[in-house]
Amino acid sequence: MNAMKLTFTDLIVFENEDYILVNKPPRVASLDERTPDRSGQSIVRLAKAYCADAQLGHRLDKETSGILAIAKNPEAYRHLAMQFEHREVTKRYHAVTNGVHDFAGISVYLPISPAKDGTLVRIDRENGKVAETIFNTLQAYKNTTLVECLPITGRMHQIRVHLMCLKAPIVNDATYGGKPVFLSDVKRKFNLKQETEELPLIQRVALHAYSLTFTLLNGEEHTFVAPYPKDFGVLVKQLEKFA
Repeated sequence: MNAMKLTFTDLIVFENEDYILVNKPPRVASLDERTPDRSGQSIVRLAKAYCADAQLGHRLDKETSGILAIAKNPEAYRHLAMQFEHREVTKRYHAVTNGVHDFAGISVYLPISPAKDGTLVRIDRENGKVAETIFNTLQAYKNTTLVECLPITGRMHQIRVHLMCLKAPIVNDATYGGKPVFLSDVKRKFNLKQETEELPLIQRVALHAYSLTFTLLNGEEHTFVAPYPKDFGVLVKQLEKFA
């Protein structure tokens, strides 16, 4: 699938002797995928080729772009892992959702369980694991909304399923009820050439890990920001242009 060869150094947004922060492109796996031949590129493989002791501090879904912290030595890894465990790391995601929503610090506190095959999750009030996300509207457009998502816990697909519960599924997230957005949805006088199929403005789940805040080994707290990748940036620009 990934015909494009990634150059690891191109992804780096910050590096010191302990950590590398990268802006993960969409459609690149964080860890090696569970395919028999393990083909394809993963961030962990690229990182280990760059620094032998590299370990991912956390992970992002394959389709999700954005900031990812990598530890360069065991001490740095433990230091970050403890902060994740004690929920001292602040993660901010940006999502474009279907519908117009006015979220001001709304908290969704709904427990989550993996579904049978482990690829999906569902809300499970009886046996689910505690999951909490806080949502803020950044910008409402004509029929979509740019939402800031702050996951307090770190469950799989947590943001996606919690937004579905708010009737604000993420654009193009068919798994959790999200619909694609086309230019014809936002632009009034949109004429598509005949015999041409219109493609969605973004062809993946419209979720981006925007920033990560944690404390470095010297005790300094830092916020690391990952600029929007091209596809997410184009989507937001078009929505703003025709809002």
